[in-house]
Amino acid sequence: MYKYGIIEMALQSKLIVYLAIVGVLALMGGIIFYASLDNDELALIEVELTNVKLLDVNTVDNQAKFEVTFLITNPSDKTLTVSQIDFQLYGNDELLGTGIYSTADIALPGRALFVSGAEIPLKNIFVLSKSEINSEVYEDAINERLTSFSAEGKIITQTSWSETEKDFKTGY
Repeated sequence: MYKYGIIEMALQSKLIVYLAIVGVLALMGGIIFYASLDNDELALIEVELTNVKLLDVNTVDNQAKFEVTFLITNPSDKTLTVSQIDFQLYGNDELLGTGIYSTADIALPGRALFVSGAEIPLKNIFVLSKSEINSEVYEDAINERLTSFSAEGKIITQTSWSETEKDFKTGY
């Protein structure tokens, strides 16, 4: 009789552990489901290339620095942040190179908040190296003879619960 009571208690202990594991998994699934409800609204973000400005030309290293400005618009009802913009920059339809705007190393509360309807310009430094492109295109860039610019890439937006990537293509 005593043995039977010990076995019964051991089975009850295992049952409680299994129920606790199932409960934790159900809670995690609920959190993931709740977080995914923001994804559709995060995908509404709009990216517009508004300006590419020559800042500096280094003739020793054959590099030019440009300030690239993206206007980010949040038409959704959710407040969000932009953690990263990966882009390829084109001048007169010629690839100039790739760039990245990143705030991934800044904690979420320290980033610019895009409330509903907000339009915020995000500026980034783009370095153009003569060795990486056609020298004629480089000369056009440093002499400000490029008349049109475009960018395409991916923007990563975040809320406190969710993260979404969106492809974009923009130019002027």
